[in-house]
Amino acid sequence: MSPTPSAPQEGVRTREVARTPPGATRATPAARARRLAAPGLAALLSMGAYCLALAAYGGYPFGPRSRAVNDLGNQFVPFHARLWDLLHGTAHGDLFFNWGSGYGVPFLADFVTYLLNPLSLLVGLFPRALVDLPVFLVTLGSIGLGAALMTVLLGRLRPGPGALRALLGLGYGLCGWVVNDGHADPMWMWGLVSLPLLGIAADWCLRRVHWVAGTLLVALAWAGNFYTAAMATLATGLVLSVRLLVGEGTPEGRGRVAPSSGGGGRATGGQVVGRAAAMVAVGIALVAPVLTVTFRASRAAQPPPEAVYRGAPPLLDQVARLLSGGHGGAPAPNVFVGVPALLLVAAFPFVRAVPARARIGWSLLALGIGASFVWKPTILLWHGLALPNGSPYRAGFALGGVLVMIAWLALAARPRGRELAAGAALVAALLVCCRDRGVMGSAAWVVVVGVGAVVLAALPAWARLARRPRARAVVTAALLCAGTLGAAYTAFTVTVERSHIPWFQPKLTLSPGALAARRGLTARDDWPRSRTDPGPHEFADNDPLLLGGEGGAYYSSYVPAATARTLHGLGAGWYIRGRHTLSFEDPVGRALLAVRSAQVPPVPGGPRGAYVVERGRPAPLLTVRRGPLPAPASAPDTVFARQERVLGARVYEVPRLTPGPGPAPQRAPGGWLLPDQPLPAAGAGAVTAPSTGTAFTAHCTPGSLALWYAPWFTGEVTGPDGPTRAVGRWDVTANPLRRLGTVPADGVVTVHFAGPGRPYVPERAVGCLAPGRLAAAVRSLEGPTRLTAGGHDLTATLRPGAAGTAVLALPAVPGWSCSVDGGPARSPGTLGGLMAVPLRAGATRLSCGYAPPGLTAGLAASGAGALALAAVAGVGATRRGRPFLHTARPNSAFRPHL
Repeated sequence: MSPTPSAPQEGVRTREVARTPPGATRATPAARARRLAAPGLAALLSMGAYCLALAAYGGYPFGPRSRAVNDLGNQFVPFHARLWDLLHGTAHGDLFFNWGSGYGVPFLADFVTYLLNPLSLLVGLFPRALVDLPVFLVTLGSIGLGAALMTVLLGRLRPGPGALRALLGLGYGLCGWVVNDGHADPMWMWGLVSLPLLGIAADWCLRRVHWVAGTLLVALAWAGNFYTAAMATLATGLVLSVRLLVGEGTPEGRGRVAPSSGGGGRATGGQVVGRAAAMVAVGIALVAPVLTVTFRASRAAQPPPEAVYRGAPPLLDQVARLLSGGHGGAPAPNVFVGVPALLLVAAFPFVRAVPARARIGWSLLALGIGASFVWKPTILLWHGLALPNGSPYRAGFALGGVLVMIAWLALAARPRGRELAAGAALVAALLVCCRDRGVMGSAAWVVVVGVGAVVLAALPAWARLARRPRARAVVTAALLCAGTLGAAYTAFTVTVERSHIPWFQPKLTLSPGALAARRGLTARDDWPRSRTDPGPHEFADNDPLLLGGEGGAYYSSYVPAATARTLHGLGAGWYIRGRHTLSFEDPVGRALLAVRSAQVPPVPGGPRGAYVVERGRPAPLLTVRRGPLPAPASAPDTVFARQERVLGARVYEVPRLTPGPGPAPQRAPGGWLLPDQPLPAAGAGAVTAPSTGTAFTAHCTPGSLALWYAPWFTGEVTGPDGPTRAVGRWDVTANPLRRLGTVPADGVVTVHFAGPGRPYVPERAVGCLAPGRLAAAVRSLEGPTRLTAGGHDLTATLRPGAAGTAVLALPAVPGWSCSVDGGPARSPGTLGGLMAVPLRAGATRLSCGYAPPGLTAGLAASGAGALALAAVAGVGATRRGRPFLHTARPNSAFRPHL
């Protein structure tokens, strides 16, 4: 324990000065290097252990096994590919708008949510084809930086040997949250950095120093990823509260903290809290657009499927997650921080050199945070008052950081052998009690017992060897080696066990097939005269970001509800209740959205990468409709009627379905309920025989193209071109409008529906596209003489005599405004969800621009925050007291040992 500094004499005002105090020496380069040695060591050990684990597994970039699993492949690699395009000036759009996805969607909210980890800028230093590598480096660099900063923070909590702090920093860098949750989310990994950053800023509040610098640290934490920064801020506030309540470093006791050398007076707990609150408020204000833009985008986004919390996991499953080396079992917060930290945390209540009040306060803090992770009201608090659509335990790194701090408080007090033995007994009891838990595989036993034995033998020896530096160095090396190998083996076993999860298979991302597809798209791209759609690929859920072109696929938490509903209403499919939109697969939908060419598989279920190009003659991206816009179709409202309304012409025959031979359906409002018909597993190579499904017939013009639309149907649909698999589920997964085949010469279309669980089929599920009608309708549409697209704007020169309504093949999302001939900018109307702008007679020019909602308010808040920061800095620079901007060196009792 560090000695307590003496309080200044009553009634004596001391002056703070920024210069080095008399008699003190400035840090030499060698001294600065020694201070950086411990953080650097922690960074190297944590990154090295993670790389060793991946190399043993054969994972990218050390082997052939891809890391691009789940959202890492579907979202974050494609978004980093777009960041590469932005950095190199080749993007379709800019920071405000993305022309390539969802047939045109806002982008700023995606940028600040997914790409503001500062390490993401590394993507610009590598070839685009190697985008997976810098995405890996974002994770790796965040591990190293988080471990290094935690090592610095530990030195501010208590002075002590740098190598031992680095050992605990290693445990934080590869904590259970990292290897189980954060590794696949590059933006979340900034949370690992934010927690120690905010901890350092809070420590400065306790010492009444560096208010401006601390505010900038808060801004940096929130800018990098506001989601995890909010969790880190809450955790830091709790830690600061405990430090105040236990009277840490206070001569008088609870509620007061000692000032730094140079005076400045004693700070009460209220003053510390006030400084911290002001620091957080101004720091967040500096990066306010991050919050205002994402808040407005979230309000306008398609809502996710309803998340349901199923209650707290069994207590033993929760505490078993403290043990390193396992994965699986009941869902629970992943909070292990390595065996050395676990043993020290277990010993902490017994370390008598730590005051009882501190032991009680810190122990209750850890228990309270752990309990808050599994109670729904506090789960909502940790996650911004919204239950996550996925794991509800995303704040695990916060408890990991607190556990590492507790471990250091125990270690800095130099625990005795019997105190460590008491902690080891608790860990042994935990092992025995949790031996039957799903997380407790053989690896957990190997790591806990093996590394624990080294730690228990080495720590007492390290304390006894104070006067034998060489022997102590050997013991230190043994501790570091054991900690590193234990962390690497834990990461390896978790990765191996996770790879056996059926849905945890990697996406192809920028594979050779995707690169070939990209080259083909680039050669055919004719934007903005028409779109080139990557089609329903599965290299990733955001293929347009990977491949280029202007497709309908878009997977993000910020898919505008207007986009999802417009595309769905016109016949496009979706997943995740519309938060993943898909491209059109039918000729009319493609024509409406100006898609001239689209890449599609050669046959249903064909091999990935074997794509062909379908070409057509679409409507122009902007069309001028003379006269009033058509009113919505009277009942029945079908996807065919909605497409015809937007197209402005009749192109479909929509017959009623008539049940045919086979299992009889049951009449239901607007359609039919089918008998239960189980199907073979997808990919099993078998299809349902047509005679076993429910048959329907419809009459259309021979030679026309028959299409089917049953968005919520699950099963198999068989028509003239053979069977197709449908995966609809109300209202989470919607099937697109798809082809059945050419109507035979007798004009009778027979279609079979078969699916499990009595699926529903609409009465008008089949429409027939008459030959030549679509081409004639497209030829009749009038386009502009010239159309240009900027980063987030469109400008069109209209044909002479234009009047009526300009319709843009672009979903009308909030933020667009248009002006005619330089007149006032107004929000556009809609036609079937697409942008529609009234034109007066003789209009010659149309200009439309997009501004992200919430940006203006955010910039105003940032300006206010910058003024407040500048005012405090200015006042501190002119007043000798410098209550907020004190930069004098701390005295020896508080000097951090880096």
